[in-house]
Amino acid sequence: MDQVMLVAPSLLAADLGNLQKSMDAVASADILHFDVMDGHFTKNLTFGAGMIEAVKSVSSLPVDAHLMVSNPDDTVDWYLDAGADFVTVHYEAATHLHRVIWRIKDAGRKAGVVLNPATPVSVLRDIVCDLDMVLLMSVNPGFGGQKFIENTFSKLNDLTALCAERGASPLIEIDGGVSSKNAEALGRAGANVLVAGSAVFGADDPAAEIAAIRANALAGLASRA
Repeated sequence: MDQVMLVAPSLLAADLGNLQKSMDAVASADILHFDVMDGHFTKNLTFGAGMIEAVKSVSSLPVDAHLMVSNPDDTVDWYLDAGADFVTVHYEAATHLHRVIWRIKDAGRKAGVVLNPATPVSVLRDIVCDLDMVLLMSVNPGFGGQKFIENTFSKLNDLTALCAERGASPLIEIDGGVSSKNAEALGRAGANVLVAGSAVFGADDPAAEIAAIRANALAGLASRA
C-alpha cells in the first residue's frame, strides 16, 4: 500500500454547540469522521444528514459518514445527497451489501464496509475488491471514549493478508480508542486511516495531537517496508 496516513477526528467528541470553533481546532486533519447512530443499530442516537450539510458549510475537509444504522439500504441516499465524501456501512446491517456499495460508488463517492469487533474479516472475501475503505471497529459501536480492543491487531493482520491475497488495496480505517499512544503500532499493523475522537477534541492542543497521531502512525507504517 502507499505510504499514506490520514487522521480523522470523530465529531462525536466535538463541541457541537460551537461547530465553527470545533472545525477550526481540527483544520489540520485529513478527514472529518461523522458517526451516524439511529437508536436502533446502536442504543445511542446522534446526528443525521442535516448535520453533514452543516459541517460541509464550515469546513473544506472531506466527510466520512459512518452509518451505524439498521437500514443503510433504505437511507444511504440521504447521506450522499448531504455531500458525504466517504460512506461506510456496517456488514451486520446491510441486507444487500454489494448493491449498497455500488450505489455509493456510482454516485462518485468512496464506499466502505465496517466490521464490528466480533465480525471476522473473512466475510469481506467476495466484496473487498470493490471497496475503497474497510473500517475495523476497535470498540463496540454506540459511545465514544471506550477502551481500545487489543484483538484489533489480529484482525488487522487478517485484513492485510486478505487484501494481499485478493489483490485489493482499500484504505484501512480504525475507529475506537485511538490516540498518539497506539498510533505507531496501528500503522505498523497496516492501518492508514485513524479515527480519534476524545484523544483529539479532549486534548489541550488538538492540532498537536493530530500531528502526533500522524507522525507516530507514519513511523509505524514505514517500518512495514
